[in-house]
Amino acid sequence: MLIEADRRLVIGGLTLAVAGLLLPDAIGALVASDSVDTLFQALLTATITGVTLVLTLNQLVLSQELGAVGDQRERMAGALDFRDDVADSIGAPVSPARPSQFLRALVQVAAQRGADLRAAVDEDHPSHEQVVDLTDSLRDNAEAVASDLDGAQFGTFAVLSAALNFNYSWNIFAAQRLRERDDVDGEAAAALDRLIDVLELFGPAREHFKTLYFQWELITLSRGILTAALPALLVAVCMIAFFDPTRYAAGPFGGVFLVLLVAAAVTAAILPFLVLFAYVLRIATVTKHTLSIGPFILRETDQVVEVT
Repeated sequence: MLIEADRRLVIGGLTLAVAGLLLPDAIGALVASDSVDTLFQALLTATITGVTLVLTLNQLVLSQELGAVGDQRERMAGALDFRDDVADSIGAPVSPARPSQFLRALVQVAAQRGADLRAAVDEDHPSHEQVVDLTDSLRDNAEAVASDLDGAQFGTFAVLSAALNFNYSWNIFAAQRLRERDDVDGEAAAALDRLIDVLELFGPAREHFKTLYFQWELITLSRGILTAALPALLVAVCMIAFFDPTRYAAGPFGGVFLVLLVAAAVTAAILPFLVLFAYVLRIATVTKHTLSIGPFILRETDQVVEVT
């Protein structure tokens, strides 16, 4: 629910949960007080405030795209330089254009560099066991991530989800520890340097696509909130101006209908906030998992050992 689930399903689940919580036997309270009118006045104000928040989010996204021509050329030059570095590292004339293919190429080349490192270290080498641990972990992780990236389309969470599963931070840390050993030299040292180079390119690539995905999600979030805000405003206005609980409470089934009507109206009125909750939940969770770039491991893991 935090990151992998389709946001539409999360919003639907939250909507059903809210509607279910708003169905107690509260007929007497609805008829005897002005709680409905007070509630929808508050929801009307909150919805207008939420639309203002959407405009702020749009300004945040747009601010990254606006700039003078010199700034745009600098961005373009930086992107082209990075693509050239990746192309040189993976041994291709031009680096892939699609984000999934770009990341997949880096992951597959990292696995190949790991295989080259393992081939360069004999079984009787003092560091053979450490090299085997590193390369086996790297190979298995790279195969799983490359499989997930195969055919993944940017705009869905599949690309970023697969990139998050590549444990490049620990691999850089383990490779650097091996590089500092006195017995790693010659062909093994060269293979290790090539592996570290491609792993160091994966970090900025993942962060770049994560930033683009966040901008994509914020735009989708803004559109979703604006779409839900108009019916929410209309429902709140109608419940304040035209709704009279006593008219619906009469009759054998009037009380049940009254509760169902109020619950449905409240659910519709808070739908923009359910949309906001579902999307921000994913963005905040992903941000927490990727606070650090490079060989800094913030989460608890058994793979990390103390450096002596």
